Amino acid sequence: MDTRLLHTFLTLARTGSFTAAATELHLAQSTVTVQIRALEKELGTRLFDRLPRGASITAAGRRLTEEAEAVLDAEARLRAAVAAGGPPAGRVVVGAGETLCSARLPGVIAALRGSHPGIEVDLAPVGTAAAVEGLRTGRLDIALLLEEDVSFPGIAAEPLAHEPLVLLCAPGHPLACRTAPVTWEDLARETFFLHEQGCSYSDRLADRLLSVPGARMRLTRFGSIEAARSCVAAGLGLTLLPRATAEDALREGRLAVVAGPPFPDVPVQVARHRRRWVSPAAQTVVDELARHFPARAAAGEPPA
Repeated sequence: MDTRLLHTFLTLARTGSFTAAATELHLAQSTVTVQIRALEKELGTRLFDRLPRGASITAAGRRLTEEAEAVLDAEARLRAAVAAGGPPAGRVVVGAGETLCSARLPGVIAALRGSHPGIEVDLAPVGTAAAVEGLRTGRLDIALLLEEDVSFPGIAAEPLAHEPLVLLCAPGHPLACRTAPVTWEDLARETFFLHEQGCSYSDRLADRLLSVPGARMRLTRFGSIEAARSCVAAGLGLTLLPRATAEDALREGRLAVVAGPPFPDVPVQVARHRRRWVSPAAQTVVDELARHFPARAAAGEPPA
């Protein structure tokens, strides 16, 4: 069996669209159609129902999915065994949130280009839910998650590092120069610009603020960390971000740290599909990642 057919099958099963599958695979749509028909003929069963708005996988197709993933995984192991003894090489797709894509991963890619030029790293900016789905479907090889706990069926994760968090405001904001400690009651009267819902550290802060009796703060959520940071630099309110995303603005005096309640560092977890083999190239990327994060210090105390 031509394993390219299985790869096309899995891509169509994930996208549910011949057009989307063709775009992702860099094939003509007609080629995707021909390959799926060839696979159906070889297996003697219908794998998809063709609908006006896409392709709906059949029961037989769902049964094939896990087996197809296992075959492609075995093929990758075979290729790696043949190439054993040489330097790690191949394409590794890493999923991560905006924070890590902008602050940490460029340095990792630059280092790998020097030490392992045969490894090609592709970044996929994704949130936690999309990262988990990408690992399950095979679209991602590994993912970096800013989460305290990673408990998803079929996903294995291990702590990689911790990212320190800082409460930020503009240098001219009243809380920037305040000598008395800033309390939760003080913060519950402020305006906040936070990363979108689903961001673990932003969600925890929002919940803590909302729990303050008589809270009167205003919360605005953005899908972009840059948007939240720009609003704060303009003096419109406060935000909570990993320090790595604010280093330049702090050094240039565009942002200031609020001396408020302590916030725990947010864990960085490296996640993978539990049953899928980790290629030498992917393992090399993980090893390089560990060298580009702060030391694995214990997380700080949770906010009181």
